[in-house]
Amino acid sequence: MYTVATGRRIVGMQVPVQTLSKSSSEPWERGASVADMGRAARQADAAGFDYLAVCDHVAIPEAVVEHNSTHWVDPIGTLGWLAAQTQRAMLLTHVYVVPFRHPRVAAKQFVTLDWLSGGRLICGVGVGHMVEEFAGLGVDYHRRGQLTNDGIKAIAKLMEHEWVDGLGVAPRPVQTPGPPIWVAGSSVPAVRRAALLGDGWLPQGPATPELVELLISTRDQAGRDGDFAVGHIVGPVYVGSPTWDVGPTTITGTPSSIAEQIRAAAPGAVNQFQLRFKARHADEMCEQIDAFADGGLQVLRDDT
Repeated sequence: MYTVATGRRIVGMQVPVQTLSKSSSEPWERGASVADMGRAARQADAAGFDYLAVCDHVAIPEAVVEHNSTHWVDPIGTLGWLAAQTQRAMLLTHVYVVPFRHPRVAAKQFVTLDWLSGGRLICGVGVGHMVEEFAGLGVDYHRRGQLTNDGIKAIAKLMEHEWVDGLGVAPRPVQTPGPPIWVAGSSVPAVRRAALLGDGWLPQGPATPELVELLISTRDQAGRDGDFAVGHIVGPVYVGSPTWDVGPTTITGTPSSIAEQIRAAAPGAVNQFQLRFKARHADEMCEQIDAFADGGLQVLRDDT
């Protein structure tokens, strides 16, 4: 199973073009192509990023479509497509909404993707949040927490064992006992869920000292030890001195200075950083990926 060992840090990024949500994409992506998405993923893979992430929504309510868009690719199909175009980067569902699928369906998708990719899957999972989306799928929104808890346990068991309750599933995953499960969310229940059921935690934004402390104390109280991924969402980032408006919250500068700013803002226990780059077109996106990799990745990873 893929883990983030003690003293190690990893750096990943969300794949562009997968969603056109205004909070998760740049304007250039609205006119981009499938080829642009694949190109950016290949660039990040070759540059040394540790993982590529793809989001999950089944259907977007009309009331929020102006901001969120209806364009959200399926994470399993998209990561399978990207697996064939990349060599080394892990493939993260960030995040797969557990209550939307039967655990056997989810486990089947996960083990197949891990097998096809040669053992590169990270199962990022969460509860979901759009009431109308749950209603449209016939899932009880108010039971989403319990459905997620039960689903995570069942998925982990189904990925580990070929036979469960007289039914078998193959192919088997390459990772043993199965791909890691990183649990998402920045609410208190979500952090506790990650601590008790997951192999890692994916916050919805920057990790705060309070949430990290809750995560660590909950694991300690439960007697859970060993390697664990503690996430931190960074962004946006622009390498260099921009000659255009990148927005007041964008971190700019040299690759090493950006990396140092990111590390300084994150709690010390964080060992997994997720970046998003500002760009005006696909070429600039690929240039930004390469520019940060040349000096920034190592600074983020160094345990000094």
